[in-house]
Amino acid sequence: MLLALPASGLAQIHPLPDGGQPTDKPPDPNQKFGGLGDNGGRPGAVGQYLIGKVKLEHAALPWDPIPVSVKCDGKVRYTTHADRAGTFLIGSPNGAATPSSKEEAKQFTAQLVGCSVTASWPGFESSSLAVAKRNLQDTPNVGTIVLNPGEAGNGFASATTASAPSSAMKLFEKARNEWIENKRDNAEKDLEKAVEVYPQFAEAWYQLGKIQEGAKSETASTSFSKALAADPKFALPYEHMALRAAQEKHWQDAVNITAKGLESLPQGTIEIWFYNALGEYQTGKLDVAQASAEKSLAMDPLHVEANTEQLLAIILRAKGDTAGALGHLESCQTYFPPGAALELIKEQIAEMKKAGGNPQ
Repeated sequence: MLLALPASGLAQIHPLPDGGQPTDKPPDPNQKFGGLGDNGGRPGAVGQYLIGKVKLEHAALPWDPIPVSVKCDGKVRYTTHADRAGTFLIGSPNGAATPSSKEEAKQFTAQLVGCSVTASWPGFESSSLAVAKRNLQDTPNVGTIVLNPGEAGNGFASATTASAPSSAMKLFEKARNEWIENKRDNAEKDLEKAVEVYPQFAEAWYQLGKIQEGAKSETASTSFSKALAADPKFALPYEHMALRAAQEKHWQDAVNITAKGLESLPQGTIEIWFYNALGEYQTGKLDVAQASAEKSLAMDPLHVEANTEQLLAIILRAKGDTAGALGHLESCQTYFPPGAALELIKEQIAEMKKAGGNPQ
């Protein structure tokens, strides 16, 4: 029989959690790495961790945490995220802010000398920082990563924001601060006021939809639809509308929504390609599904969408390529955290090996 994508594959879209491992919970946007001196260091702690900042050129920091990765010899060695002020911390090998021992932390950070640190945000290109020996001996502050708008990144922000009146922008910024402080109800109310002042405020409609989506409110679909009505070239609402279509098993709707998203942003996003692949798979278009899944996976070295490679394996299995499917499932084992999802991966591997490459 063909393997089915588990229900966890339809979980709510989340940014990459701290530590780089996919989970059902997003990173805490309220986490702040406080208690640091002017140069980012704590007395006596030099060499135990690294710290830095992320900033967006010509844009404010986003509402969601920004993924940060450390690459050594071209391979991702460590992942974390920037806090609400744009600060990131590179700590112990397991990604915890507090290492199990000082020596363990020092040994780990020493291995990162010469490695590069970059950030990832849709529509932006990241500068790169190099970890130097002085970061272990003098200051742990590796510097500031700058994210510059990419040439093809206009679909990740709405052009309507620049036209928003100051009163609407103040409400939008106030809502962001309230959301960061976990005052979700207040943030929702201020976003509602912002779109009342400026009904074409696509990004305010989008953030309002995300808050409503988190509360499992049916009004989220309306807010995302109004975001797209205000600015059809704004790509991000398509991700959430495709998610809702998939949750409701409206597979052709998921295909149609993501197709419109790709018209808006031809290079696509991790999530748009993922939900396009899922919809195409469920409607029996395996070649198209495979191509979309491969594009999503190629854009996602940090596995922000943790289910893409598993979906690709399922598609390959359905096409009779058991060896290719097994290769991808075994890859999933390297980054899935312990839990039900990992156990399902192991079950799928065992089932495929037992079947001996003969799809039923």
